[in-house]
Amino acid sequence: MTLTLGDGPLTTTPPEQTNYTVDGPPHRLLLSPFPRRVRAVFAGQVVLDTVEGRLLHESNMLPVLYVPTADVSADLLVDSDHTTHCPFKGDARYWSIRVGDRTATDAVWGYPDPKAAAAWLEGYQAFYWDRLDAWFDEDEQVHGHLRDPYHRVDARRSSRHVVVRHGDVVLAESTRPVVVSETGLPNRFYLPAGDVRTDLLTSSTTRTHCPYKGDASYWSLRDGSGHDIAWSYETPFAEALPAAGHLCLLGDGVTTEVDGVELPG
Repeated sequence: MTLTLGDGPLTTTPPEQTNYTVDGPPHRLLLSPFPRRVRAVFAGQVVLDTVEGRLLHESNMLPVLYVPTADVSADLLVDSDHTTHCPFKGDARYWSIRVGDRTATDAVWGYPDPKAAAAWLEGYQAFYWDRLDAWFDEDEQVHGHLRDPYHRVDARRSSRHVVVRHGDVVLAESTRPVVVSETGLPNRFYLPAGDVRTDLLTSSTTRTHCPYKGDASYWSLRDGSGHDIAWSYETPFAEALPAAGHLCLLGDGVTTEVDGVELPG
């Protein structure tokens, strides 16, 4: 499970079917070590390089990497007048990153005097991921965000009978899907291309990246009635490898029936 989303134990409404209670405020914080070296680059300069990063897990939010200030290139930071207040962590101070004629405005923040309940944030700084040019988990470049150690993806071959329709038109039918289960999301059924009416589809320019599955390409209905309703991971990460080259169909007007039962939209 994920710690902070869905029915995870650090959400504001944790699951009821347990034999324990969580003693503490409804909004919960947990700082845990990130197990590998992390680096980030802006305008060709290394802004941070750490093996002591920490992930802040916070109720109903994605984890955020916090880095010891000693592992941040302070000479690249410029003080900002911008401030924000968090009722759970305290008052945040901000910095911009400046290298030559390039500036990433208010890209860095920290809590110099955090609330007592989050005192361990003192001496750490966090970064807006998309305001830097590149991030590296060890020597592998990461797009999107770091992987949450509590998030997982499982891809399993199946013989369940899957029928996908757009209105009354059958777009796909298969008894050899790959079921992809991902933390916090309903099961997705990926179907072999040979079981999909690809003649009804046209390639889209849309591309997305998932930190857990890889880079996805999209298709729309050729008649224009459905945009980006199918996607595929041609070369997925190891966790989703069984779904390579398979298509998942989902979107407005699309219904999926599994073993005769229509899945919720």
